[in-house]
Amino acid sequence: MSQSEERMEHEPSEEIDPIWTSSRTARQIYALGEVERDIGRLLSLAASSVSLLTLPQTDGPDDNLPQGEERSEQFVLEVSEYFERLDVAIRSSLAHIRQSRIAPSAINAPPPGFVPPSLGVTIPTDGVGTGEVSLGLQEERVGCDAWVGILNALSRLKAAREQEEHGGTNDSQHRGVDMDTRE
Repeated sequence: MSQSEERMEHEPSEEIDPIWTSSRTARQIYALGEVERDIGRLLSLAASSVSLLTLPQTDGPDDNLPQGEERSEQFVLEVSEYFERLDVAIRSSLAHIRQSRIAPSAINAPPPGFVPPSLGVTIPTDGVGTGEVSLGLQEERVGCDAWVGILNALSRLKAAREQEEHGGTNDSQHRGVDMDTRE
């Protein structure tokens, strides 16, 4: 049996909806759907094969498994289909990997002396290479959160001192004091 006949045997007879061929992304999504169906079929074949390996005495009344020599023949058929489908899937995956290989010249190496930041992606700056240390996005956020925490603590401290100085007059007046340190 040729590979085209095998494909016709495994593929549904319905034609592919044109929406799935409209773009590269759509084709990839369709291919992933096909892989998902293949995985489902492989799992079904594996489960069926394992159930055919059990002793006939352990079969449930609703299992509908063949008996005697038919059981062995059915096992051989299902295992053959399992490995055939797996072989086709592996071969097509390898062919796809070979086809989409990226040329080494397309990969740009970082400039000499480049050290990636330890805490994430850096924020692009105009002063690159000026000896100025740039922080990563995560480092910037941590620093900003720390300053906000310091501002809140100082605001609460100021409010508490003012309350002590005034001897506890009008408590609601001092709640939620927000100092603006930006100048």
